[in-house]
Amino acid sequence: MCREEAAGLSSLKADLNQLNVPLYGIVHEELGVDGFRPYLKGELLLDTEKNFYGPEETRMGIFGLLRFGVWKSLWRSYHKGFSGNTEGDGTLLGSTLVIGPGDRGILFEYRSAEFGDHADPEDVLEAAKQIAHK
Repeated sequence: MCREEAAGLSSLKADLNQLNVPLYGIVHEELGVDGFRPYLKGELLLDTEKNFYGPEETRMGIFGLLRFGVWKSLWRSYHKGFSGNTEGDGTLLGSTLVIGPGDRGILFEYRSAEFGDHADPEDVLEAAKQIAHK
């Protein structure tokens, strides 16, 4: 479901380019990166020490598969044509951040609460517009 989110954020690439706002993806391991890379139209960075994931990592174990929201996300992603993989550590949940230049800090933050939960690309675009207007 990370591929679905990457594709959704990549759909903003033309708008982000007009705003002069780059798109980055951060992964915590190299396993599965080659399969993920085609979905992200931005630079992909590797953070093996997981510094970018914050002082407290958000994880979901195997019992997360019992949640209705996860099954709903799996169904949605599958019907959009996205496939996943079972390589590596799939328990670490991701987030979407829009970080402003200099001391502006985080302008938008969305931390996934479960597998398949991700930010609305329109919210990300609105936050990116804040960078261009300041």
